[in-house]
Amino acid sequence: MNTRAYREAVQVAWRTFAEPRLTNHHTRAYGERHATVQWDVINVPRSGRNFRYRVTRNDGPWAINIHGYFAGGSMYARESQWLAATLGWKVVNPSLPAFGGSDPLDSEDMDIDHMVEHIEYIVEELGIECPILVGHSMGAAVAIEYARRHPAQVAGVIYRDGIATPQWSVRDGGVARLVRPFAPGAAPLADLLSAVALDAPDLLIGHLTRTVRAVVPELAGNVRTLVRSFPFAAGLLQLDLTSAVREVASAGIPIYPIWGCFDRVVPLETAEAFGDSAGAEVQFVPGGHSWMLARPAGLTDLLTEMPSGLAFMQRATARRDELYSLT
Repeated sequence: MNTRAYREAVQVAWRTFAEPRLTNHHTRAYGERHATVQWDVINVPRSGRNFRYRVTRNDGPWAINIHGYFAGGSMYARESQWLAATLGWKVVNPSLPAFGGSDPLDSEDMDIDHMVEHIEYIVEELGIECPILVGHSMGAAVAIEYARRHPAQVAGVIYRDGIATPQWSVRDGGVARLVRPFAPGAAPLADLLSAVALDAPDLLIGHLTRTVRAVVPELAGNVRTLVRSFPFAAGLLQLDLTSAVREVASAGIPIYPIWGCFDRVVPLETAEAFGDSAGAEVQFVPGGHSWMLARPAGLTDLLTEMPSGLAFMQRATARRDELYSLT
């Protein structure tokens, strides 16, 4: 698995970055095109709590870009601008409760079910039809559960470094072994936090200043709601949506799994297990758990340059056309 992951990551780097520049065939105006897509930031009171989401000001097929834990919709804004400008998608970036400017729910309501309910609200509020769900980490699990509940409404799922299958929660790294004799219950979480810290340098690759501007404000805001969101993080370690993954695959919904080849937070064993459950080949890319934050054009490159991404786009477009024909 490791050899294949690194080999594919090198192929992606060559195909989407090095080769176009060396052959002078790189025609995309990175600095111009994504900047032309503007946003509306919406704050909605729901049961006395603020719920925030962003939506691009363009017309096109819908996509919903669902963030990971301790992130928010604005962190993925640059990526969604690329998707909107290049693929013509109209993209919604929700900030789920307790993240990115959205108020936390009561502790007993901080779970995947209530996160999915907020996606359902956006779909109904905006009249979204046949979206492609783009999820990262926790958001990938939310995307899977939404697709399971609403298979006839989903054109496809792009699943990045996700936690829907439980293998990632079996933490047996050096930190876990060190902590386990003294605090067995805390060992998995301690190992996870160390993995997050080791993964952080990946964010330094790319346009550092832009990445910092995109990431830091929401991180600072999320610190203020950490007391309410931290128990939710512990609950995610118990999450197992394997049966939901199989249901989504059985419903004929195209699934495109993508993994950073150096991901320590949700390691490669989880990628293999997810691919087996979904019946889908995992596409490995250069980077760690949050590769898309430092390289926001990365997903667009995959969908427009790589055979795996082009194949997904063909299947998702065909499914969207089929769903439209049934309405």
